[in-house]
Amino acid sequence: MILSAYVARRFLRMFVLIAAIFGAILFLIDIVEQIRRFSDENIGLSGAAVLSLLNITASFYSILPLMTVLAGIALFLSLSRSSELVAIRASGRSALRVLAAPAVTAALAGILSVAVLNPMVAGTSKRYDDAVARMKSGSGQTISVGDSAVWLRQALPMTGPDGAETAGQVVIQASRASADATTLYDATFMIFAPEQGPTRRIDARQARLTEGAWLLSDVKEWPLTQPNPEAMARTAAALTLPTDLTAARIRDSFGKPEAIPIWQLPAFIKGLERAGFSAQRHKVWFQMELARPLLMAAMVALAAVFTMRHMRGRKMGLLVLAGFGCGIALFFLRNLAQVLGDNGGIPPVLAGWAPPIVALFLALGALLRLEDG
Repeated sequence: MILSAYVARRFLRMFVLIAAIFGAILFLIDIVEQIRRFSDENIGLSGAAVLSLLNITASFYSILPLMTVLAGIALFLSLSRSSELVAIRASGRSALRVLAAPAVTAALAGILSVAVLNPMVAGTSKRYDDAVARMKSGSGQTISVGDSAVWLRQALPMTGPDGAETAGQVVIQASRASADATTLYDATFMIFAPEQGPTRRIDARQARLTEGAWLLSDVKEWPLTQPNPEAMARTAAALTLPTDLTAARIRDSFGKPEAIPIWQLPAFIKGLERAGFSAQRHKVWFQMELARPLLMAAMVALAAVFTMRHMRGRKMGLLVLAGFGCGIALFFLRNLAQVLGDNGGIPPVLAGWAPPIVALFLALGALLRLEDG
């Protein structure tokens, strides 16, 4: 146990050092990008630094597996150069027992990153998007899924009392939506005028999205500015309401699955499916996050295959490059599996768990083969 703890501490020290270096590099690159992007907003150096800190968390979190393989390579190289690895192996320790300590440490780091960093990334990403939206005027469109309803908001051109054109708001609530986001069922449209509050309410059995307009059927409309809206209410078989929404923009308004904390993801998936939307992307991301600790352990195992040996001469550089190349290959294989899972080509569980499991078994097989000579 003393030897395992020593190796685990060495690995953790390498991992923290590499993570700090990558974090600093990402911060310096991103702060320059924020200053360039918002040069007209006069955000200053402090404002750019805050935006960069909010923005780099997602990038930092996404490359944690690559940092893990680098930490594994650095660990085994340092043990080899100091001849500690030779002494450990000479004492009768097998390669798998030497690998166990850093692999378990990497898995624990993966669990901690999923439990803590994942919600942090979701929060900082939302704050960054909100800050950017405040600085650059957007279209004012949002969408959310509640326990029993779909909520949308859109801008609506209106004519003010003085004849000038102003931008109103429409809040839309529907019991559910079609999978392609083009049809809402049992929809309510609340129309708000600037500085006046709600002016109209429209209920429709069905609202179908076309290019530039909502086509409402079985409509009842209330003028909320009248003393008795119910007495002035009118019904119609159909009604057209202008919109600049599209089905693709509605689906994209959900945001990336990465923007939802993992603790809230199961409930969000249920809400999406209850509302009639496809939750395939979110299911795939959820499985990939659950498999992240195993992925980080597999990265250490891949590093061990190429660097857990007494290395001297020119072969050292080639082996290090090969180990890092295998880590990059696993990283892109995982991304490929995510794309296939998002498109429905493979089940979400297979997309999330297959790459790290395959990589881990291949690495263990290679280590056993080297162990037997």
